[in-house]
Amino acid sequence: MIDTPANRLVLDVEGPAANLEKAFNISFGLYQHPTENRTFYAPDREPSLDLDVPLLHISGLDNFTLPHAKNVRASQSNPQAQVGKTTGSGPGGQFIGSDMRAAYYGFGALNGTGQSVGLFEFAGYEISDVQNFFKKVKQPLNVPVKGVSVNGARLTCPPASCDDSEQVLDIEMAISMAPALSQVVVYVGNKDVSIFNQMAVDNTSKQVSCSWGWSDDETSLDPIFKQMAAQGQSVFVATGDSGSSTPGDVVWPADDPYITAVGGTDLTTTGPGGAWKSETGWNGSAGMPSKNGVPIPGYQKQKGVITQLNQGSKTLRNIPDVAAEANTNQYSCYDGSCSGGNGGTSYAAPQWAGYIAMANQQSLAGGGSTLGFLNPAIYKIGLGSGYDSDFHDIISGSNGKYTAVTAFDLVTGWGSPNGASLINALTQ
Repeated sequence: MIDTPANRLVLDVEGPAANLEKAFNISFGLYQHPTENRTFYAPDREPSLDLDVPLLHISGLDNFTLPHAKNVRASQSNPQAQVGKTTGSGPGGQFIGSDMRAAYYGFGALNGTGQSVGLFEFAGYEISDVQNFFKKVKQPLNVPVKGVSVNGARLTCPPASCDDSEQVLDIEMAISMAPALSQVVVYVGNKDVSIFNQMAVDNTSKQVSCSWGWSDDETSLDPIFKQMAAQGQSVFVATGDSGSSTPGDVVWPADDPYITAVGGTDLTTTGPGGAWKSETGWNGSAGMPSKNGVPIPGYQKQKGVITQLNQGSKTLRNIPDVAAEANTNQYSCYDGSCSGGNGGTSYAAPQWAGYIAMANQQSLAGGGSTLGFLNPAIYKIGLGSGYDSDFHDIISGSNGKYTAVTAFDLVTGWGSPNGASLINALTQ
């Protein structure tokens, strides 16, 4: 036993394989993966325990599916990537995080003061890459970055042996959207349940972003997400970057009913550091009815959400809920260098986390509470008379099978945030 969290929802255990086999009444085997050039370990049967207390789920006994980062690097060959119009203020006209702040929030006084953003990561990061980014774009870095090792995971990521592109872009985007955050807390671990549970136990970050995908584990995660919602924590998960064909084990946990799923768009601004001008659905934006069989939640059963026009499912959870810029026209620093041509819904999720940090800043200043699970409020706004002033309704662009249409759709959800108007609607 290596950890006993204060909420008593999760028990982390490590030990020799023989001990685990005896404890769980299983035998481990090593097998050739059917689609990947590697082997994987797995038990020969479902684990069982002779306990006097109920056990919800046992996870972590196989590595059939490895976690996937939902970003597209410039060096990657991705058929879904498209080079969009470059109206950003980064090198070569590429977008940087401050362009997203200008486009989606504007030039008001909110900046995330007093708020902490939590980032979910399966690998560590090099703070020098974060520092290099802000140096290259000639902007100050005033937000402390704190690493939290979950069960002894390594917090660093040396370029020669590790890729920190996902971890660093998450940090860069969250800080750029809300440049006066009290801190960004980077949780690094090896098991999804343990990482999310530590974020819930700490309860210091009221906005949480995850840009990773893995195999379905809804049974284990739902109690943790419910606790986060009750504590006023908002959780954003990137949907993925291969459009409607994105596999379910990459999409997850974006299709969990207790999180806000974030898809991707192709943004055009009025110029470098300028205001929002137009937006289309990004062809890489993962959106579809749940491929993991997650039932449709109540907020999507409301009249006017699922229509013949958007082709959503009336029985399965539909994603995304919202969206933001994700096209491969973004500049970032990672693995010891910097480049443009990067993208993915990984950029969109921390954008939303930073944006909601400003909403929570406003809510608390007005005597309110942090917003917590956003979907009920988002869908109420989407179905209300103020929708067009609170969201950018994106009505063009396709992710393969689905097309962006008026109101909710399976490419961009309800769309991207429309300045301070959405913050006001969420905090009134």
